[in-house]
Amino acid sequence: MTNLSSAAGGQLRKYFKYVNQAMVMMWRLGLGSWGNQADLTGQIMVLTQTGRKSGHRRRTPVNYALYNGDIYCTAGFGANSDWYRNVVANPQVEVWLPEGWWAGLAEDVTGIPEHIHLIRLVLIASGFAATSSGINPVTMSDDELETATAGYRLVRIRRIAPRTGPGGPGDLAWVWPVATMFLLPFALRGMGRRRRR
Repeated sequence: MTNLSSAAGGQLRKYFKYVNQAMVMMWRLGLGSWGNQADLTGQIMVLTQTGRKSGHRRRTPVNYALYNGDIYCTAGFGANSDWYRNVVANPQVEVWLPEGWWAGLAEDVTGIPEHIHLIRLVLIASGFAATSSGINPVTMSDDELETATAGYRLVRIRRIAPRTGPGGPGDLAWVWPVATMFLLPFALRGMGRRRRR
């Protein structure tokens, strides 16, 4: 999340790419609330945006904080973050939150008067992510935090309308009953063998 050397930043981006894919899969399987553990992973939502070049939908898990009814998130890799460049090109987004799925409108609000306060809220809500990158949003002064996050971009998302239907969180939850029906006979057979011994 901090401004890292290009080599370290590249490695971290590769790591996050795989972690992000796993996190999106958890949401699709209906386990999104499991990824929202305040002390561990922090508050995580899935941000769906449109690829600025491909036009395809992209899903990115990001830490967030709610403030005055709006959603705030930060691009810790700065203006070069893919998802950030996508929302600048097309601000119409969707967000998957533990309490629902929303269509929204994203806007870069970096530099507004409450900028540092809002970045602090997002970083506190990020669980271990901020401290593992060398930022302690609880103890740092405003000046220290502003210096540490100088390259960050702050994005506000205003929810426009609730969403329902296919293509949202839990769209793969059907896997659980199918897997149970498939695996249950094997489990029962194994229990029967143990009883006969």
